[in-house]
Amino acid sequence: MNQYDNIPAVRRSDLWEIRKSPAHYLYKVTHPEEPTAALLFGTAAHKYILEPDTFWDDYIEMPKIDRRTKAGKEEYQRILESGKTPISTDDLAVIRDMDAQIKAHPVAAALLKTGRHEVPIEWTDEKTGEKCKCRPDVITEFDGEDWIVDYKTTTSCMDGAFEKSCKMYGYKLQAGMYSEGVFCSTFNDCRFAFVAQEKTPPYAVRVYTCDEGFRLEGQDMFHELIGILHECKESGNWPGYEDEVLYGE
Repeated sequence: MNQYDNIPAVRRSDLWEIRKSPAHYLYKVTHPEEPTAALLFGTAAHKYILEPDTFWDDYIEMPKIDRRTKAGKEEYQRILESGKTPISTDDLAVIRDMDAQIKAHPVAAALLKTGRHEVPIEWTDEKTGEKCKCRPDVITEFDGEDWIVDYKTTTSCMDGAFEKSCKMYGYKLQAGMYSEGVFCSTFNDCRFAFVAQEKTPPYAVRVYTCDEGFRLEGQDMFHELIGILHECKESGNWPGYEDEVLYGE
């Protein structure tokens, strides 16, 4: 667990669980899950693309090793004792190909390869007093404006596909909450953009800028959900879905 994870504050993923129901949130925080292979790969890709200068401080390449041999056993032990996160040669090759496509996209490269990366931000919600935190992938200047930029891997960047991901995974809430956090901590009103990249070859890239309405709706969602969380903490009541029966048409 890194230092950011240890900060006792509400993050976007917490509020996205609250949106399902307070009971979903409570279960998540009391039953933490082990990271999936997909999540571990995504974390490595983020690190390589956004912070290449420090990537090898945290990771070590894991080649195909025959652990039946003495040399293989020794190499495997050396990797385990390094204290770093192993990443397979195959996964590393994919991440390098993805990074090459980012660098080849002039706008994506300008947004992701400049500015400040992975900066933890903490603030207190004025209405509820709840401590909040976020960690934007990038805060940078582009085309004369300040931007918060988030890098996403996705199954498709085709028209309409990423918009569905925004609804499914709470990207509007993220844009609103991150904008709120950056403004509260720096008084800087930034624009927001997503750099989306497909997870399969040719690892196509697309940049989506968020209009003011998208961001403001996300901020409204943030205030609503942080209010629900605060009320549940105060009352000690963590309800699930509503009790009434729903009837289909």
